[in-house]
Amino acid sequence: MTERLSPLDAIHRAAGATFTDFAGWQMPVRYSSDLAEHKAVRTAAGLFDLSHMGEIVVVGPEADRALDYALAGKLSASAEGQAKYTLLLARHGGVIDDLVVYRTGADRYLVVANAANVAHVADELRARTAPFDCEVFDESDDMALIAVQGPKALDILTSTAGFGIQGDGNDHDDFVDAVSGMKYYRAVAAEFAEQPVLVARTGYTGEDGFELYVSPDQAPALWEALAEAGEAHGLVPAGLASRDTLRLEAGMPLYGHELTRDTFPAQAGLGRVVALGKEVDFVGRAASEEGPAADAPVLVGLASEGRRAGRAGYALFDGEGADASEAGVITSGALSPTLGHPIAMAYVAPRHAATGTTLYVDVRGTRIAASVVDLPFYRREK
Repeated sequence: MTERLSPLDAIHRAAGATFTDFAGWQMPVRYSSDLAEHKAVRTAAGLFDLSHMGEIVVVGPEADRALDYALAGKLSASAEGQAKYTLLLARHGGVIDDLVVYRTGADRYLVVANAANVAHVADELRARTAPFDCEVFDESDDMALIAVQGPKALDILTSTAGFGIQGDGNDHDDFVDAVSGMKYYRAVAAEFAEQPVLVARTGYTGEDGFELYVSPDQAPALWEALAEAGEAHGLVPAGLASRDTLRLEAGMPLYGHELTRDTFPAQAGLGRVVALGKEVDFVGRAASEEGPAADAPVLVGLASEGRRAGRAGYALFDGEGADASEAGVITSGALSPTLGHPIAMAYVAPRHAATGTTLYVDVRGTRIAASVVDLPFYRREK
């Protein structure tokens, strides 16, 4: 299979990035060290290339009704400029993908999918919305995605030259006012160097930050401008390795780890994302109303002492001895750069899920005690 390259690939290679394959894309996994990039995002800001994500546009007079049927959330209730985290459910209630959906016009939505699922999400949306007066376009090849995440993100964005607001004379002051007053999970149609860019106050790191959707041709200039303006604020380029530890500390589930087609949202603590109060039917509703089996595993947080961290796939036991029973499995785990001790998310049987329960992680043959704790592990100060 041909490896796909980001429009920012040359910039990453010039910066000395190390790459990894991610859903067929060659993407930067780190530039310096995972720890340094992680800490920069927690204390200043990091600059991420997320161009491997998928962007799918749903447009038409019945786009709102169509998405209410296709997705777990009530998208018709979103105001223009509002974003919503939602799920694409299978009919049996499992998670096909988790999505962020922006309402970018009265009859227009931008659906952002995980890289590994783009084609399938687009196909599902086309099939589910076919009875409605709307069309679905996969615009992933026509859009790059750059994220600035961290407590200095707003300062960096507003000090970057070249931004303006669409339709308001391309005035930088208007742009500063718009993004400074923007609430979380909101977006504004802006311009950079007189070209369209959607600026959203969203992210997946647990920090304040912005995600910028721009044409691939414009992405290198935007990246360089942000990097130049951010240097004085401590901005560093950050790879996918640090993004993974950041989202783990923030207790954010990741498709393929905490979310799968065999997982009900309620098992992952996402039952609230499924809008059972919607007046209309939607794919996966009947299964969601029935819910998972009473003994279905549930997602918990785990914290332990020392430096040896459990990783995805490591088994959990209810005791240290050879007669202990298997209690669950870790889905994501790492030595927390912020907290300084091992953390993990894991699926365990409900009888092991109470906060304070002691379980044992099998780390290459050694049983290490871990306590069930509330998620998230880290919450930023506001």
